[in-house]
Parts: sequence; structure tokens; C-alpha cells
Amino acid sequence: MFDAEEIVDVEFIKEIWNAVKGEMQKAIVGLNHVIEALFIALLSEGHVLLEGPPGVAKTMAAQNFAATLSMSFRRIQMVPDMLPADLIGTMIYDQKEGTFRFKKGPIFANIVLIDEINRAPPKTQAALLEAMEEKAVTIEGVTYRLPRPFLVLATQNPIELEGTYPLPEAQVSRFMLYVKVNYPDADDELKILKLKLRTMDRVLAKPVTGQRTVLAMQKFVREKVYVDEEILKYIRDIVMTIRKDPRVLIGCSPRASIALLMAAKSYACMNGRDYVIPDDVKHVAYIALEHRIILKPEVELGGVKPEDIVKSALEKVSPPR
Repeated sequence: MFDAEEIVDVEFIKEIWNAVKGEMQKAIVGLNHVIEALFIALLSEGHVLLEGPPGVAKTMAAQNFAATLSMSFRRIQMVPDMLPADLIGTMIYDQKEGTFRFKKGPIFANIVLIDEINRAPPKTQAALLEAMEEKAVTIEGVTYRLPRPFLVLATQNPIELEGTYPLPEAQVSRFMLYVKVNYPDADDELKILKLKLRTMDRVLAKPVTGQRTVLAMQKFVREKVYVDEEILKYIRDIVMTIRKDPRVLIGCSPRASIALLMAAKSYACMNGRDYVIPDDVKHVAYIALEHRIILKPEVELGGVKPEDIVKSALEKVSPPR
């Protein structure tokens, strides 16, 4: 198990990433892009929105990811009658002490899986997103810091919309990354069946590292990864091109530029580099930008998707040499 936060460098981060990926692949079949996105978000101190049909191992991925990092994990199933207090906690009266005390909600964990976020009412969604942004909750005027590291993985089921409260576009953009999870192909389906013949355990991954080392890796990504000004201009031009696309009703905000920058820095470290290259930006552009694009209704009806807009921008903007 790796625990050497004082010697964190890009080679160390790459080694940790390969170890986490190896452990995750023991438990999760065919979701390599999800595993990669989770690690990028972890290093970038962001959050992930997973969208896919039920039964494709979104929960198992979150559970095993937490296990590899030796971090606390909570799963919260959203329902229409859930209140903010059910999520963040509430004040309760302690009869023995004769005073009120704060009872923490399930959001007080390192990795929190929010299952079917669109089933919770808007007030509860807002409480969650505030906690994600501030990494703290305030009850009765007192602020309580959430554990660090803190990562929210929220899921959406795209096929059952009755009785749901879809996230407003402004709130969707609070998620740093958006990842689609599809059904496995024929080969992966067979591997899943063989895996279940061997064990029915849900958590198969072994610990790779711990919280202190994760915090040190996050600090390294924030402070030590070099980004040339030409790369910054490249990110800016991609976002501006999307914003000016005539097919787009509402484009990417500066928050999108920051998400793209941080994701590119994290991906560079995962590949053993302490500097960002254009290919890093291209690789993470779809998961960092796609969910922030709102198309004009007539364009959307014509079959155009946000990913087409991102692809077009990457083709139009020349990367720095």
C-alpha cells in the first residue's frame, strides 16, 4: 500500500493510478473510461455525473473506488420526499445534556454516491450542490467542514423520467465531469458472468493508498503541474468556439474552461508528465464540456448532440505546436 505523501511526483501519481486501475479492473468489467474519469475528478477535486441505465455497475464502481483509496463511502438513494436534512444532517435535542447537538447526515464521507439524483426534489438537490461547491454545510449559523478528500458521484437514469426532477442546466455544470455508461458488449458480458461464478462479493478491490497521500497528490496537481500560456489560449479558443457556434443556445462558461484545465493537468500526471500537452486537453474535452452545452431546440430535433459541438470545436481550433 502506497503512503508516501512527502515524495509525491508525477511518477508516483502514475504508479498510484496504475495500481488503482489494476485493482478496479478486478471488480469492474468494461468501464475503463469511468475508472479513468473518477481518478481525474479525484485529483482535480471535482465531482462526476454518471448517466446510464440501471444495472451497469455504477454503484459497484464507486464502492470499489473508495476501497482502493481507503476512504469512507456512503450511498444515498434519492427519493421524491427526501428533505435537505436527510442529506446534510440536522439539530437534535440531547435529553441527557439538555442541549441541541448536530447529527451529521450521510454526506459526511469522503466518497458519496448519490443514486438517481433527479429523483430528489429541487430543494434537496440545491442542498447537495451547495455542499459540493463549498465542501461544507451550515446549520443554525454554524459551518461544518466536510471530510477531505470529498468526491460526489451522482447517477442519472435516462430512461425513467416519470416522477423525476431533472437537474437545471446551471446545476448540471457544477459537476466537473459528465460520463455516459452504456451496456457492456458481448465479450464484457461474458466476463461479468464468469466473475460472478467466482464470487458474489461487491467489493473486490484492495486498498492502494490512503487519504493523506490523495491530499498530497491533489496539492501536486494544483501547484506543480506546468501549463504553458499557449495551452491556456488553446483551452480558451476551444471554449470560445463552442460559445460562438450558431447551433448553440447557451455555451460553456468560464467554469467549463477551469474544469477543462484541471482535468488536463490531472490526466497529464496520470501519464507521468508534470506539464500539459494539447493531447491532454483533447482527451478530456468531451467529459469536461459536453454537459455544459445547451443546443437550440430546432438543432436538437435535427439530431445534433453536444458531443458533435465539442468535436467540431476541436477540429476548428489548431493546437499549439
